[in-house]
Amino acid sequence: MSERESMPVDVVIVGAGPAGLAAAIRLKQIDEALEVVVLEKGSEVGAHILSGAVVDPCALDELLPDWRETCPLAEVPVTENHHWVLTRGGRREMPHALMPPLMSNAGNYTGSLGNLCRWLAERAEEMGVQVFPGFPASEVLFDESGAVMGVATQDMGVAADGSHKPDYQPGMELHAKYTLFAEGARGHLTKRMKAHFALDAECQPQIYGLGIKELWDIPAERHQPGRVIHTQGWPLSESDTWGGGFLYHQANGQVALGFVTALDYANPYVSPYQEFQRWKHHPAIRAVIEGGKRVAYGARAINEGGWQSVPKLAFPGGALVGCAAGFVNVPRIKGTHTAMKSGMLAADAIGAAIASGREKDELSEYDGALRSSWIASELQTVKNAQPLVAKFGGTIGTLLAGADMWLRTLKIRLPFTMKHHTDAEETARADLYKPIDYPKPDGTISFDRLSSVFLSGTNHEEDQPCHLLLKDPTVPERINWPLYAGPEARYCPAGVYEFTGVEEGEPRLVINAQNCVHCKTCDIKDPTQNIEWVTPEGGGGPNYPNM
Repeated sequence: MSERESMPVDVVIVGAGPAGLAAAIRLKQIDEALEVVVLEKGSEVGAHILSGAVVDPCALDELLPDWRETCPLAEVPVTENHHWVLTRGGRREMPHALMPPLMSNAGNYTGSLGNLCRWLAERAEEMGVQVFPGFPASEVLFDESGAVMGVATQDMGVAADGSHKPDYQPGMELHAKYTLFAEGARGHLTKRMKAHFALDAECQPQIYGLGIKELWDIPAERHQPGRVIHTQGWPLSESDTWGGGFLYHQANGQVALGFVTALDYANPYVSPYQEFQRWKHHPAIRAVIEGGKRVAYGARAINEGGWQSVPKLAFPGGALVGCAAGFVNVPRIKGTHTAMKSGMLAADAIGAAIASGREKDELSEYDGALRSSWIASELQTVKNAQPLVAKFGGTIGTLLAGADMWLRTLKIRLPFTMKHHTDAEETARADLYKPIDYPKPDGTISFDRLSSVFLSGTNHEEDQPCHLLLKDPTVPERINWPLYAGPEARYCPAGVYEFTGVEEGEPRLVINAQNCVHCKTCDIKDPTQNIEWVTPEGGGGPNYPNM
């Protein structure tokens, strides 16, 4: 018999990101009597939120029309929009006239997505939503019919050997009429729901990029609030992969800069972290940050599959919202507005279902409403952009993607949808490539991974079960090292994975789980799909202050 206590609610939402919080607020707008609980694995709301971010406010305008009066995001509207194509030592500006209208940032805002979520959480709590940070949902609960009936939170006080420490506390079961999964990209419960209900049986596999970000305080004379820059080309043009950088002038004399590397790269010697450090040394980027001070660091996987990778969204008792489902507009590098709108549409469907006396059924009306919404129209316009660049490279692929987006903007629908392969499948054997000689960090512009992890505020209770599980403990040494040269040590942006004993001819994988920033890259890119990310003890992971 379970020793866990249970708590009945109307709706439980897993994840206090923009999608989950928008859903919670909309539910209270529909019926203030609804009991709504939001579970967040971070130590506080926003602790695990990381994005560039330039935000299209269209969903915020719909949800909370007066948001500009008190929301910190309103401080910095976008004033300049630039797209640079970088070469090793130079750059050229891509003319705005050649870019589809949807690529404009007019009317958008740049700032901290974490702070936006903190503000949304405050609004939700004012309306009566119960928000519980530090309580990761670790298990999905099902009723006798097989419908989702809620979730259980993670047990606390479990030692690394599985024994119960003196402060042990069992998790709590939250029993709900409906459960929304708003975990973000590659959520571990979402992954289980997709498999359990075959949600992705009729869509393309989801693919991802790894976004790595830093915040810098820069000299006042170089700071231009609202200036937004995106880059493509170097250094990835030399690494047989694709992606790009961003540099946003935000509030308080800070710039947010970062780099996204598509995880479908073939060369196992690629290190997304090292590519980011190289990028910062480009003269055009260095000119902005030199003489400044790096104050924060983080990393997070990003959905890049587009419309063709959106799975079935609803199942008995629950639904996927936000990046758990994958609504990022890759060319625009935006997903907050689509995430929030998906949460609102799910809330509308749940509100109507509960009002009519239904519970734990399949919210097909949510799936249908989303597929006929502006989310669908926007993502269908750009659905071939990512795969065209991935297939044909940065120069030709960008031209083809731009042409395809222009034609779709003009309502000329080309009769094809490009397909994807998983990022793990795209990884090639190491003997087909030469190791990449990345420059050593200089400690001024570029830095090593461990000093970067320190700036993320990452912390985990050391005496707890490892949350990075190996399905077969022999695979790293038996397959990953000899065939792929141990890519775990390079694709992780936090130094979690390292091979020891290499010089002695006995390589052994060591997992430094306490360094994990919860980016989910290992769960995605491991070529043998042998690593599974599960929730650590509540409150563990990064503590981003302003990301």
